[in-house]
Amino acid sequence: MIEDPNREPDPQEIFARLGANAFWTIARAFYGRIDRNTHLRPMFPADLEGPIRNQAEFLIQYFGGPSDYSARKGHPRLRMRHHGFAIGLAERNAWVEAMDGALCDAEIPEPDRTVMRKYFSTTATFLMNTDE
Repeated sequence: MIEDPNREPDPQEIFARLGANAFWTIARAFYGRIDRNTHLRPMFPADLEGPIRNQAEFLIQYFGGPSDYSARKGHPRLRMRHHGFAIGLAERNAWVEAMDGALCDAEIPEPDRTVMRKYFSTTATFLMNTDE
């Protein structure tokens, strides 16, 4: 069967191409950016190792890898896990900017980078819970 070059990759296929290390690199790069972001940093605990692990394992699972995240934490329930934080447009945009930067830092290739950006943008919008 001939692969359609115009077909957007299935997010569930990304892990098979990138491997686990790419997602750990993304998570570390993202939290490195969060650590320097005066607006977002107060939303996170002092020690970022737990959030790095959670994010790496969640992304690995979402993009087609092993389900270590759910085995350890249960269903992701993203909205519930983020409800305690005021997430408005400014927070959403700052988060997406940090994640875009992390994808660049991790040198995620196209077309996977575009698929991942789309997911992050949509999810960040979904998690908004305030107009402020």
